[in-house]
Formats: sequence, structure tokens, C-alpha cells
Amino acid sequence: MVGGGQLGTDDLATALSRAPGLVAADGGAEVLLAAGLTPLAVIGDMDSIPPRVAAAFADRLHPVAEQETTDFDKALRLIAAPLIIAIGFAGGQLDHALAALHALVVQRQARCIILGADSLTFLCPPVLSLDLPVATRLSLFPLGPVSIASQGLVWPTEGLRFAPDSRIGTSNAVAGPVTLRPRAARMLVILPRDCLDAAMGALRGAPGWGQRA
Repeated sequence: MVGGGQLGTDDLATALSRAPGLVAADGGAEVLLAAGLTPLAVIGDMDSIPPRVAAAFADRLHPVAEQETTDFDKALRLIAAPLIIAIGFAGGQLDHALAALHALVVQRQARCIILGADSLTFLCPPVLSLDLPVATRLSLFPLGPVSIASQGLVWPTEGLRFAPDSRIGTSNAVAGPVTLRPRAARMLVILPRDCLDAAMGALRGAPGWGQRA
């Protein structure tokens, strides 16, 4: 999924080599037209698409008129895919980036990795098993009160209560094979960008949270 935010020079190539089904979230359609790429669908409220872009993709527009949610949220609701790599959402305006993280929790049924310049982020499923090199940075960030059992981290998390206004779990590190078991769909996992393939494999094999919040 491509958003209208800033893309890195190899973001499109990195994502398409792993997830070739291409979808634009609203203004992301302009990015794709400039790159000479045609999405399967353009989803959003269409308030960020110039007329020439709307005309170019007229047969694949899926407008969602409500203004209560972001275009990223709308796209997560409508895309049916085993895994989504989202680019163009992590950089640029901070409020847009925060809204994207919020949507990961609200649309918990979607397995989605937000790819940024240096890191990647996804909602931790009920059970997640990761095989990463020792000392790999692994951050946990709660978007609500949540506890999480863990194995394979330098600093264990069992018995801790996380919340965005109290305890967070940034800059932990891998000590061995990692298993995470959050007790609610509120914990984000943040890894270095070069862990993309490992994260994709782990999410594909993990149970899901089911329907949206």
C-alpha cells in the first residue's frame, strides 16, 4: 500500500519485490502515476487526488466518503490480503505518522508492516516468534494499557504493565529466539528495516486478532 507521504529511494522496489499487489491510499495514487505504475485500487476520500490522477485511474477508484478516519484506516478496512507492506506513511508529518500507528490497532484484523527509512513497525499478534541476530534492537511501544510475556529479550517483560503514559519498552534487544505474547491488541513492535523479511515470515505464521476494535 502506498500513501502520499515521503518515500525513500528504494521503498517501492523493496515493497513490490515482496508484495506485488499494489494499492494506493488516496494521495498515494499521484506517487504511483509519477512512477509509471498502475494500482489495483485507489482507496480513500479522494480529497488529495488531482483531477488528472483521478482520470488516469478512473476505473479503479474506491471512494469512502466519511471523514472520521484516515485514508490509511479506510484502506486497511477494504484490502483483503494475507500481509500488507505500507510505504509513504512513516515519514513527513508527525500527526499523519501517529494516525497510521493508531490505525494498526483499530484495524487489528489487518496484518500490516509500516516501512520507514530506518525502522519497521507492526501490531504484535497474540503470539509472535522471531529468529533474529543477537543484539538486534527490538522496541515495544504500547498504544494502550497492556502486558506482554516475552522470551529471548535482554530485558524481560513478564509482570510489567505497559501504557503510553507510563512504562514503554523502547530499545530492548534480542538475546536469543524471541517469543512475544501480548494480552491485548495494543502493543507495537519496532525493528530495524533490514528485519523486514524476518518480520514478514513471523507475521504470516502468527495467529491473528480477528475483527477490528
